Amino acid sequence: MRWEALFGDLEAQLAAARAASDEAAATDLLRVEQARVALVDRLAGSLAQALKVRTGNGQGFSGRLAYVGAEWLVLTEGQRSVLVPFAAILSIEGLGRAVGPRPAGIHARLGLASAYRALARDRVHVSVYAGSPATVSEGTLDRVGADFLEVALVPPGEYRRAANVRAVVALPFAAVAAVASHP
Repeated sequence: MRWEALFGDLEAQLAAARAASDEAAATDLLRVEQARVALVDRLAGSLAQALKVRTGNGQGFSGRLAYVGAEWLVLTEGQRSVLVPFAAILSIEGLGRAVGPRPAGIHARLGLASAYRALARDRVHVSVYAGSPATVSEGTLDRVGADFLEVALVPPGEYRRAANVRAVVALPFAAVAAVASHP
């Protein structure tokens, strides 16, 4: 009888050790999976959610997450859209726990320059937030190079015509915290 109790106790200890080992392995596996998740994956899982984004220059933007690109996100609020480069983001509030699929197709191939070129092509009136503290340049994107953009400073409500342009400002992509488009 004493042998049965001894073997029973050893079996219970072995089962407990196996359970602890399985739990540790599951925890390690979870950590490995979480380490593979990129910001773009978390953002893809939060499409259409309300977010608050703060940029490195202290500027804050709120809205629903409308698009996620390889290097940028777009928030929309009413008629206004704000394109924020990932490199300019200091924090994001409101992300869900879900992980979505990475952008595929056109969004995966469109870098920051492509997104800026679309705004320049459409001659959209924009506010470009750059520098620290934030300086706002209002007008239209005239030109988009490999690593810079040029803003023709035009008063709000005015069309981009030579007579309306006060100045043209060149900004390196690295200095741009956000580009807000206005209807």
